[in-house]
Amino acid sequence: MARGGFLASTMIGFTRALARAMVSEQIARQAGLLQSLDPRVRVIGLFTMVLAAVLSRKIAVVGALFFVAVTIAILSKVGVGMLVKRVWLVVLGFTGVIALPAIFLTPGDPVAAFAGGPLRITVQGVETATLLIARVETAVTFTSLLVLCTPWTHVLKALRAFRLPQEAVMMLAMTHRYIFLLVETAGQMFESRQSRTVGLVKGAAGRRIAARSAGVLLSKSIELSNEVYLAMQSRGFRGEIRILSDFHMRSWDYLGLAAFLAAGSLSAWIGR
Repeated sequence: MARGGFLASTMIGFTRALARAMVSEQIARQAGLLQSLDPRVRVIGLFTMVLAAVLSRKIAVVGALFFVAVTIAILSKVGVGMLVKRVWLVVLGFTGVIALPAIFLTPGDPVAAFAGGPLRITVQGVETATLLIARVETAVTFTSLLVLCTPWTHVLKALRAFRLPQEAVMMLAMTHRYIFLLVETAGQMFESRQSRTVGLVKGAAGRRIAARSAGVLLSKSIELSNEVYLAMQSRGFRGEIRILSDFHMRSWDYLGLAAFLAAGSLSAWIGR
């Protein structure tokens, strides 16, 4: 917890969340490999790579796909340090906890035993855990590249181009927008509370403030959702999201799509 107490640490968390969102928007506007492709090509191409990573059963193939993902990230002006902090370490911590039991529970050739008991590490268990972690790391890296290098509205329009139901697209759009709106509102609430608080808020008092703020924030979100819905209806909204930019396929886009499909298909075939 930060030195300023519960309120200060909460405000720092909100600020960091908004800062990360701003960085993602800046990356999407840069001139890079993925940014130069049509959003529809990015969606279908990176989804193909994710599918190839999930279907591959060989660690070498998944490792090659991970190397491809890192190469695409560098060519798309996405910093490796950002991927390490925001993606790889988080995924490693989460997936590692899930994969850890497989090292001991998977039957096979023992590598090490503990106190001569039944608990032992096997070669097959290590391979299984490594494959699981490598798959998840690679798939999440490709997915993160799509989100970082493509404005969210373009992702949604590309999904509609592939006939995803407009209700699902609308839910994704509103959820994305409300997350940042609620984070900003919560930050303003905590900042207002902190400006009226003398000294540090500790223990039970901080938890009570957090619970009350969460209740007020929920009430505000419900009220705001009704107002937004009525405002959208009064302006002619009937369920379809429209943006001003149009998508146009060029020769470079067809080449990129062919490269993604070829790489994904070849990886899935070799790694089967």
